[in-house]
Amino acid sequence: MKPQTIVVKIGTSSLTNPQTGYLALSTIAALVEALCGLRRQGHDVVLVSSGAVGIGCARLGIKERPRTIAMKQAVAAVGQGRLMRVYDDFFTSLNQPIAQVLITRSDLVQRSRYVNAYRTFRQLLKLGVVPIVNENDTLAVEELKFGDNDTLSAQVASLVEADWLFLLTDVDRLYSADPRYDPTAQPINLVDDIDKLTALNVDVGDRGTSWGTGGMVTKIAAARIATVAGVRTVITEGRSPQNIEKALMGEPIGTQFAPEVEPQNARKRWIAHGLLPAGKLYLDSGAVAAIRDAGKSLLAAGIKEVEGEFQSRDAVQICDQHGNEIARGIVNYNSTELQQIRGHHSEAIPQILGYEGEATVVHRDNLVLV
Repeated sequence: MKPQTIVVKIGTSSLTNPQTGYLALSTIAALVEALCGLRRQGHDVVLVSSGAVGIGCARLGIKERPRTIAMKQAVAAVGQGRLMRVYDDFFTSLNQPIAQVLITRSDLVQRSRYVNAYRTFRQLLKLGVVPIVNENDTLAVEELKFGDNDTLSAQVASLVEADWLFLLTDVDRLYSADPRYDPTAQPINLVDDIDKLTALNVDVGDRGTSWGTGGMVTKIAAARIATVAGVRTVITEGRSPQNIEKALMGEPIGTQFAPEVEPQNARKRWIAHGLLPAGKLYLDSGAVAAIRDAGKSLLAAGIKEVEGEFQSRDAVQICDQHGNEIARGIVNYNSTELQQIRGHHSEAIPQILGYEGEATVVHRDNLVLV
């Protein structure tokens, strides 16, 4: 098997004992052993690990997950150091160097920081290090949080141009309903089109455990991000880390999401998933068809309504008249300017604004279909 880049995300439900909240050391030992085995085979490995808040709560004797941002951040600060200490002890016993990487969404919003993050990861992997990634819960503000580590892991997999993303959780695969409550739930082994899950009326529930922030909904959303980037994504049981190598060897482990045959390039992925939209543009049907079907740039003439306050070079959602997002892009005008020029042809823009502007509102190179 040729060397591949593998991102593994493990959730709080797998890392801790659900009754006590304490670390499940046997699971962590098995995970570390599996990842070190992959490293010895020449694969690059990135671990995205949850657990800081849960471990912090156990350390402080807190019996339920904190509800306020300030408490979550404080507890995460306590738990993160302990979590890394445990990982360092286990990985060091197998002579595998690791690195802690704490990131927030703001690290991916600016293009220069996005590229710098890519270079840092690539250098760590080149050095044979296993980066252990978590969101910087201690400092992140709510509007710049990923929200869950499933999304974070998909973003990281996209960033490092991974071949595989493994989402390790408390169930062995995706089912048509929650098998803990519905005995008729049927396993789903392969998903070649995520949109088909909606057509099949798959009930993915909302969240996994009282300590986790994710659930099957966030895992499917993560799979959508990753597969668009060309990353094969697997949902499988976290307490059996040996399944990672079995999947790599071709065994039908867990639920596998097939990657896009023609994945988006890095810049398009950054626009689609790295940037946070600051506003919305509502288009007429002609502009929608030009963008979606004819591969055109967005012109001011096709804009019916502008929503939100934003600056030039911010990201915006591009929607049809009913509010359905069809694309996302980087605008060449701020919201005040767009309110003035919307519905007008490009040649009228200099007269309306009193200065020369761009011919396009969103150039095709800065636009991604959703």
